[in-house]
Amino acid sequence: MALGFVVLLTILVVCTGLVGTTTLCVGRTGLRRTAAELDDRLLEIAPYLGVAALFFLAKRATHKRSLKISRALDWDLTAEIYAIEGEFVAVLQNVIPHPGTLEFFSAMYMFGFPFLLVTAPILYFMLPTQRHLKELLVAYVCNYAIGSLCYTLFIVYGPRNHLSSVSGLMYKFYPQTQDMTAAVSANTNVFPSLHTSLSVVVMLLAWRSREEYPRWFRIASIVATCVVFSTMFLGIHWLIDVIAGIVLAVGSVFAAERLVGRAEGGTDPTPPLDEATDGITSESDD
Repeated sequence: MALGFVVLLTILVVCTGLVGTTTLCVGRTGLRRTAAELDDRLLEIAPYLGVAALFFLAKRATHKRSLKISRALDWDLTAEIYAIEGEFVAVLQNVIPHPGTLEFFSAMYMFGFPFLLVTAPILYFMLPTQRHLKELLVAYVCNYAIGSLCYTLFIVYGPRNHLSSVSGLMYKFYPQTQDMTAAVSANTNVFPSLHTSLSVVVMLLAWRSREEYPRWFRIASIVATCVVFSTMFLGIHWLIDVIAGIVLAVGSVFAAERLVGRAEGGTDPTPPLDEATDGITSESDD
């Protein structure tokens, strides 16, 4: 029952955020154009959606086998990470007051993260060019591919599981959220932080599309920063996990740009300025 409630609540919050952000960032002309060109856009993006869907299905199907391989290898890096980083997360939890901040950062971790992952592709699908969406999907796949490899090769327990001085704040005060996170990830899937890497990917793509979606860039930057910080404040990830996640995000975006550029034959990723911005942002749709 707890899992079902959390899933339903997450869907409701993400959908509300998606509708609100789309209303704020996309004008009526952009919505009409998307509806008129729906079939052509779906056809153009279909190969990328297909590859992404196949990858995530394969990842899900091999999740248990990956855990078995990881336990068999038994390459536990937790002590090494702690030796380098020390009590950083514990200090972070001690210096930040919990009333109010706990609720806020728990919401960012549980709802802000899926909001970023879902809203970004919807917004980019509504652009006249699908280049940003293609790069986003490829970057998602790169993140999960490298992250899954690291999770298979290395066992790393988060600060809340390794240090008595660190509290798993969200799971302690909102234990029902643990059912949802446990359903999609193991407690040794820590290095690198995919919450960090995927959030930063969205933020980087939002920066690259800031001319088309200035409001989205501001929204994505704020939410992504809060999600990244929440992973440490809640005792889920080490600082090293976060740094590795940022590096992975930058590398994934760089790789996605090159791969999509090669697949598209080196075509210009952005259309002329008047075409790119016409009817996209709500500022021009009074």
